[in-house]
Amino acid sequence: MKTLIIAEAGVNHNGDMELAKGLIEAAATAGADMVKFQSFKAEAMVSKTAPKADYQKTNSGPDDSQYRMLKKLQLDRDQHLQLMAHCRLCGIQFLSAPFDLESIELLHSLAVPLYKIPSGEITNKPYLKAIASKHQPVIMSTGMSEISEIEAALAVLYENGLTKADITLLHCNTQYPTPMKEVNLRAMIQLREKLGLAVGYSDHTRGIEVPIAAVALGARVIEKHFTLDRGLPGPDHQASLEPQELKAMVVAIRNIEKALSGSGIKEPGAGEIKNKDIARKSIVAARAICRGEVLTEQNLGVKRPGNGISPMRWDEVLGQRAVRDFEQDELIEL
Repeated sequence: MKTLIIAEAGVNHNGDMELAKGLIEAAATAGADMVKFQSFKAEAMVSKTAPKADYQKTNSGPDDSQYRMLKKLQLDRDQHLQLMAHCRLCGIQFLSAPFDLESIELLHSLAVPLYKIPSGEITNKPYLKAIASKHQPVIMSTGMSEISEIEAALAVLYENGLTKADITLLHCNTQYPTPMKEVNLRAMIQLREKLGLAVGYSDHTRGIEVPIAAVALGARVIEKHFTLDRGLPGPDHQASLEPQELKAMVVAIRNIEKALSGSGIKEPGAGEIKNKDIARKSIVAARAICRGEVLTEQNLGVKRPGNGISPMRWDEVLGQRAVRDFEQDELIEL
C-alpha cells in the first residue's frame, strides 16, 4: 500500500502568496501526495495575551505576542482558493488543518475531502464534534497526548458519526525540533494495536531518518514540515526540510515501500537464483584422485562453484570409492 506523504507547508509562507505558491511547486516537484497549510482566524484561535512557545520565541523573536504573530500568517477565503487552484495546476492535492470552528466551516464550503486535526485540538470537544459532523475522513495528530486523552477524543468522533475506517492517528512529538531520544517511535505501534486504527507519523525531528523508519514500522501517512529556505524568518522554518531534502525523503519512502512489498516468505528472490552456483560450493578433489581410491577428508575439499555435490552430503561421500580419476579441484561425482 502506498504511503500518503504530506508536505507540511504550514505557516512557512510567512503571509506571502508567492512564497506559498513556491512551496506548492516544491512539494509537487519532490513527489509529495499533498501539501498542507493551516487555516485559522487569529481572533478565534488564541487570546491576545497568550504567550509564544519557546521555539516560537527562538525562531520569530520574543517581542510579538502569539496573537500578533499568527495574525500575520492567517489566510482568507480568496487566498485558500488561489492556493487550491495552484495545487491543481501543479498536480498535487491541497490540504489544510483548521484550528477553529470558523475555519472548519471554511474548509467544508471549499469541499476539502479530508480533515487534519492538529495535536492541540485533541482536547477540544466542540471542535471534534464539528469535524465529525462533516462525515469526511480524518487524520488526527496525537502530540502531547496520553492514550486516555486519545481514547476520549475518538469517543467524541465515534459518537458523532465517524467510524474506525474514517480515522488515521499520527504519532507525534510537538517539540520543534524533536530530539531523537524523545521520538518514542514505537508508540505508533501501540496506537495501532491498542486502538485498532491505521497509523502514521508527523515528524518534527531534523533530517529524514525517522519518517523512513516509521514507514518500515507500518506508517500509512507521513507528515513533514518543509520550507524553501531554513534561514527565512518565522516560527517553523528552522525545524523544516528544504526542497532537496524533502525529495530525498520521498524517494527513500518509495524505496522502503518496494522493499516491503514482497511475499513475506523467506525464499530466494527471482533475481538471485542465478547466484546460487556462483556463491555456493561443491565437494571437489583436494588433489589428484585415482579411480577406486577411497574418498577421505584428506583427498576431498570444498570449493566454488556450487553446481556439484553439496557439502551438506559430506558424510555420505566419505568412505565411498572414486568412480574415475579426478584431477585437483575437479567436481566429485558419485
